[in-house]
Amino acid sequence: MTSKTTNKFSPEVRARAVRMVLDHEAEHPSPWAAITSIAGKIGCTAQTLNEWVKKAEVDSGRKPGPGRCLRRGAVPEWEGGGSLHQLSGGGCRRMLRKPAVS
Repeated sequence: MTSKTTNKFSPEVRARAVRMVLDHEAEHPSPWAAITSIAGKIGCTAQTLNEWVKKAEVDSGRKPGPGRCLRRGAVPEWEGGGSLHQLSGGGCRRMLRKPAVS
């Protein structure tokens, strides 16, 4: 079975496009304007480039969110035995809640 998605752009092209957006944001009226401008130049959609930028900002610590290691499944074991990705619904909230002090 073949994958429905392909990686049309190499990691180097993605990294360069993200750097261009971050370097040239000040020259545009909004971050989205910078993204659409650069996306047109490299031949990808603005939505795709926006996702690359968001991931890069989280991975670099510039914005909060799950970093690269959590997205790839390298999640520590939580109390109860399952990984964070295996939990559903309120399970995460219950397990991450501070324990009661007695």
